[in-house]
Amino acid sequence: MKYFSILAIVILTIIACTSKKELTIQENEEINNEDSVSYELIVLDPGFESWFLSRSKPANFHSQAYYESWNQRYVNAWNYQRMGYRYSQLIYGNIDYDFNTNYGLELNHKLFYYFIYVENVLDIKLIPDGPKTY
Repeated sequence: MKYFSILAIVILTIIACTSKKELTIQENEEINNEDSVSYELIVLDPGFESWFLSRSKPANFHSQAYYESWNQRYVNAWNYQRMGYRYSQLIYGNIDYDFNTNYGLELNHKLFYYFIYVENVLDIKLIPDGPKTY
């Protein structure tokens, strides 16, 4: 009975320590002579920014098309998992990523590395045999 109580406390502690991760892409409208739109990626995972700054390669290491291609696959996998499959308890919210919108190199680079972070640091496998970056 003593071991059961200790095991129950350990399991409850693990469950309490896990938190859902949220990712949003916001559209910022800039007011100037041109009607341009810029986008900003907001990651609400506190460990990501320091990991990203210390582990990511420069944005121009790969082309924007490379990042967009992987991001399409990752967004589809993320939203699929969100619908109630294996990692639905850990993934919060769908990602509204329009594949026909040009988000720019910097946003695609950061989004790509967020998915790398999710797979390697948080150990949530979204795409089997994904890119070998880390």
